Amino acid sequence: MSRRRRRDEPLPKPKIREMRHGDVSQVVAIESASSATPWTRAMFTSEIGRPQSLDLVIVRSDEVLGYCMTSRQADVWHILNICIREDGRGRGLGGRLLDELFVRADRRPHGGYTLEVRVSNSVAIRLYRQKGFVDYGIRPGYYSNNHEDALVMWRAGVPDLAR
Repeated sequence: MSRRRRRDEPLPKPKIREMRHGDVSQVVAIESASSATPWTRAMFTSEIGRPQSLDLVIVRSDEVLGYCMTSRQADVWHILNICIREDGRGRGLGGRLLDELFVRADRRPHGGYTLEVRVSNSVAIRLYRQKGFVDYGIRPGYYSNNHEDALVMWRAGVPDLAR
């Protein structure tokens, strides 16, 4: 039996782990509440466990606070989707997810990281720049719901020194 937390007792520190199929319901709820063009349950489920994927969640106990979906294409990691639950934003959780992604992905040589972000998403753009991403270009009309442009960003990877 689990004990109840007292009101004055601090919350446990969130932990980051690989996403599991049991997380998908909470992830879909966060996605649906946050995105103008949300991924479907099937999209998340199809990514989990693929050899070329690295999908992380940040959790407190069994409660998902955010997630990051990443796919390795050739020798580049493409950040497909990253989101923090609305009541957890502004607390450094997105940065922690990215830091953990870099630790795990950098265990093998690779060419870098890339992502697209809405040009209007100044909070995310600022975070990505703080984490070493640079502006790489614009994809005009990239987002299907309103044809907003996407800023393409890039971060250097870990070179293969054996080459």
